Amino acid sequence: MKVATPEELELKKKNGALDRLRNRLILREEEIMEIRAELEQFEARYTMEVGRLYAELDEIEAEIAGEEVKLNPEDEEIKKRAEEARQRAEESADALDEENWQACTQKWNPTTEAKKAYHNLAKMIHPDLAVDDLERERRHGLMAKLNDAYSDGDQRLLNKLVEEYRDSPDLVKGDSIGDEIVRVIRQVHQVKRRLRELKEEKLELELSELFVLREKVRAEQLEGRNLLSQMAERTSTQIKKAKRRLGNLKNIVEAEEVAREERFGLNVSAFR
Repeated sequence: MKVATPEELELKKKNGALDRLRNRLILREEEIMEIRAELEQFEARYTMEVGRLYAELDEIEAEIAGEEVKLNPEDEEIKKRAEEARQRAEESADALDEENWQACTQKWNPTTEAKKAYHNLAKMIHPDLAVDDLERERRHGLMAKLNDAYSDGDQRLLNKLVEEYRDSPDLVKGDSIGDEIVRVIRQVHQVKRRLRELKEEKLELELSELFVLREKVRAEQLEGRNLLSQMAERTSTQIKKAKRRLGNLKNIVEAEEVAREERFGLNVSAFR
């Protein structure tokens, strides 16, 4: 029986450590993907149930500010508030894009088979395991295809990517043990660095307003309350009040215009 050389034993040891790190890396990547996908779904739900009402309220507030300017055309502070209100309304409207409405009807729920395929291929092609820039760039392209297929739930494409890479000649190694050891050392360093980045990314996501709101909604749900419905009801009430205020302002503006016309014999609206 052949006795392994110290170099071969060291390479085996480092490969074992690298393999464990790879598994950790892929699990963390999957975790981040799941958090992002879940937040996207929650954002779509929030937009449909509450965000659209906020946008409507912002538009009414902008109209109110516009009517106030008509009553006080020389007041620069009122003009400034009106400009800010209009900007908020436009930003709120822009946020209600078509993608949010479409996303709310799509439930991201990968199958066990999809998760397995993703895990196996990602473990082999992860960009942070590349040893040079050219290989890293190629792996980034493959990883992007893999992530798209996984997010879309495209099992056929996932299987295809697994088969193609499994048979790739790039996986054939013919280097010396010394080169292999150096390569593994660099890969271990890269994986550890990426794990640190993922840890920071997860913390950033968990501190985001969207994540905090989602956790509040979940906590309320466990208590039998629907926080988003409560927010929607409050906003609807504000909308009703704002509409009444807007109607009153329009009546006042119209009355003043009529009074000016009677006083000066001019059609004030023609000068607007």
